[in-house]
Amino acid sequence: MLERNLPPVHPGEILREEFIKEHNLTITEVAQGLGITRTSLSAVCNERVGISSELAVKLSEAFGNTPQFWTNLQKNYELWHAE
Repeated sequence: MLERNLPPVHPGEILREEFIKEHNLTITEVAQGLGITRTSLSAVCNERVGISSELAVKLSEAFGNTPQFWTNLQKNYELWHAE
């Protein structure tokens, strides 16, 4: 069981702050590069929806990390809230 101190950060916040803003990109630019709609990416970045496995693969290819990085962020976020 996870220790229930502070909740993990939503993966959308990490995407928004650590990847999109850090690279001086816009939601529109990233969405086009990923081949998804701006609305879909915005929903993730605004923490309304989670990161799917398909999006995790696309993000890993775009930002040079692994799909597991993204899916682990999502899993940890969901597990913390489920407990």
